[in-house]
Amino acid sequence: MAEIGGGGGGGCCPPMDLMRSEPMQLVQVIVPMESAHLTVSYLGDLGLVQFKDLNSDKSPFQRTYAAQIKRCGEMARKLRFFKDQMSKAGVSPKEFLGNDVDIDLDDVEVKLGELEAELSEINANNDKLQRSYNELMEYKLVLEKAGEFFASAHRSATAQQSEIESQQQVGEDALEAPLLQEEKSVDPTKQVKLGFLTGLVPREKSMVFERILFRATRGNIFIRQSVIEESVVDPNSGEKAEKNVFVVFYSGERAKSKILKICEAFGANRYPFSEDLSKQAQMMTEVTGRLAELKTTISAGLDHRKILLETIGDKFEQWNLKVRKEKAIYHTLNMLSLDVTKKCLVGEGWSPVFATPEIQKALQRAAVDSNSQVGSIFQVLRTKEMPPTFFRTNKFTTAFQEIVDAYGVAKYQEANPTVFTIVTFPFLFAVMFGDWGHGICLLIATMYLVLREKKLSSQKLGDIMEMAFGGRYVILMMSLFSIYTGLIYNEFFSIPFPLFAPSAYECRDASCSEATTIGLIKTRDTYPFGVDPVWHGTRSELPFLNSLKMKMSILLGVAQMNLGIIMSFCNAKFFKSAVNIWFQFVPQMIFLNCLFGYLSALIIIKWCTGSQADLYHVMIYMFLSPMEDLGENQLFPYQKTVQLTFLFLALISVPWMLLPKPFILKKQHEARHQGQSYAQLGETDESLQVETNGGAHGHEEFEFSEIFVHQLIHTIEFVLGAVSNTASYLRLWALSLAHSELSSVFYEKVLLMAWGFNNFLILIVGILVFIFATVGVLLVMETLSAFLHALRLHWVEYQNKFYEGDGYKFAPFTFTLLGNEDE
Repeated sequence: MAEIGGGGGGGCCPPMDLMRSEPMQLVQVIVPMESAHLTVSYLGDLGLVQFKDLNSDKSPFQRTYAAQIKRCGEMARKLRFFKDQMSKAGVSPKEFLGNDVDIDLDDVEVKLGELEAELSEINANNDKLQRSYNELMEYKLVLEKAGEFFASAHRSATAQQSEIESQQQVGEDALEAPLLQEEKSVDPTKQVKLGFLTGLVPREKSMVFERILFRATRGNIFIRQSVIEESVVDPNSGEKAEKNVFVVFYSGERAKSKILKICEAFGANRYPFSEDLSKQAQMMTEVTGRLAELKTTISAGLDHRKILLETIGDKFEQWNLKVRKEKAIYHTLNMLSLDVTKKCLVGEGWSPVFATPEIQKALQRAAVDSNSQVGSIFQVLRTKEMPPTFFRTNKFTTAFQEIVDAYGVAKYQEANPTVFTIVTFPFLFAVMFGDWGHGICLLIATMYLVLREKKLSSQKLGDIMEMAFGGRYVILMMSLFSIYTGLIYNEFFSIPFPLFAPSAYECRDASCSEATTIGLIKTRDTYPFGVDPVWHGTRSELPFLNSLKMKMSILLGVAQMNLGIIMSFCNAKFFKSAVNIWFQFVPQMIFLNCLFGYLSALIIIKWCTGSQADLYHVMIYMFLSPMEDLGENQLFPYQKTVQLTFLFLALISVPWMLLPKPFILKKQHEARHQGQSYAQLGETDESLQVETNGGAHGHEEFEFSEIFVHQLIHTIEFVLGAVSNTASYLRLWALSLAHSELSSVFYEKVLLMAWGFNNFLILIVGILVFIFATVGVLLVMETLSAFLHALRLHWVEYQNKFYEGDGYKFAPFTFTLLGNEDE
């Protein structure tokens, strides 16, 4: 590649040119240490310099500003902590409208540390209080449910005792075991005092919990459980869970230790309980009082926490932007190399030529504002490195440029397909989607995004909505072209209308009573714009619209492929590659147009003359029997001679593409490196140019076999691709036909059928089904399908003729997108 650099360029911003990328230059900036931070900050505001990493051999911890980046990272962590806390509390950060972040980083660091400590203390106290509150809530439930067990048992035992006393069968027996009846004939000295444990166990584990207890104690327990209707907050996990209150009666310390271990294993929370009813009432009163106190305390703590978070939210965006900006500045400073004197930093990077005055002005302003006694040095370097590609776009062209960049970024100064894609992409979409009713629906939806773009651009949208909003102008162009092609096809939700004039045909007899094409005669002038409405009658007898779409697909395909080859000529001419012009561009044009260009010409001639010639027969026998008379398939005089000439040129163009170029390139290489002659670098094929780094000279070995095989593959690919790509454009016809047929099915089989029942309810249902089918299938699925096929036609059939897409995008250091980036 020719050397890049030199010349600072004049003026601020020349007119935007999408055909070629902006002229770029490699610049060097030498900045004093005292003004380095401010200089990089001003260049970040400018956003027109892409710095190169001159310390790529160093790890992040070995760089000059590693400590500052670590410091910014710690502040960013605190800000993420604040953001998470605000999100949980439902506090939204206040939008920061200022352009400059004129606050000191040290003050921000101190403030963030204080706020984090205060917020962490509030959270810790709140968690502790909340845990106590949750424990008391569970304790209260245990007191209620277990108290019911004992009260019920006490009432039952009292009733039994009264009955026994009334029958005078028992003397003065005491009520010793209200839940477990024991034989009173046993010796009182051998009676065992039962103990019990109370608590809560997760409901899904309650049955297993009970079985394990029985197995572990060999059935020497008595357990009662009660379901808690509402979920409770577990004190340990802080999450809501469904639980049961349990009471386990046991005998002996050994059984108790087993029960305690099982409770711990099942996550069952245990609480103390007294079988004394008066003590139960006293404990319930104490727990209720403490709950009220804790609730008041927690509420006050939450109010204080919310006030603190609102205070943080007022300054959050300002602090966040400041920290992000400082971190980006120090990352960039780490890409600059430290001078041996350690008094200045040296940076290199790419910038557009037109940005030179602005960069110099920013350097001067940084030196003045930082009170530096030494100014920065700015100079342009000469290099043979491949510069980045930079296209200046606006809100309209950005989406189209991104469609092209998704295939591959243009090489520096390579012809940009976006210029033509702005028109051809929505037009090819519309050829497949053509219906002016559906186009209007798409236009209305798009106008909502366009008219509210200022408001929507500041909001966070979902993934699908974000994608639609970003491509709103692409969809706008698609809808406008769809309305145009729909008028050409004369289709409004698949219904033809005589919009511009009455139909040129009328019924001759009753055979065309159903508006079919049988029996129609022309009675007035031809329909002025688009397809005559009656041609939608039956496609079997007069498939004119179907034939029109098919032949238009071929014409559009051949035209766009020719455009792609012309673009390859523009690239070859720009890179001064005469070899590519004469042995790639010229034979490709000849091959394509002698075959498919000739087919396109025959289609147009047939339309103009009204001939009934069979074009399939003409093209097939052009190869199989080129000397045979055409007969009724002749469309113009000397057609046979023209076909023989085109056939000869098409056949000769194949070896023309294959053979000369490798030998010419070999001769040029030998002439350059054997000293026989000196050819200018720009006269050779750009694929063989040696790109060097920093002006170093290299020598590339020429492999003739590799060049020949590469050219053979390229030739075969073009010859086969010319056929397959032309056939691929028939998808324009196929999808257009499918869209039309689907529209017709929904109209006839849903809407008209519902209308024919003469029932209001069925009509409403039919209209709703028609609307949902139209929106879901035709306006969403069909739109996506046509979009993807249009994308494929541009990436494969069009761009592969000329577009290499092996460049890399210009990514300047800028603060513009810092506010929208996630850490």
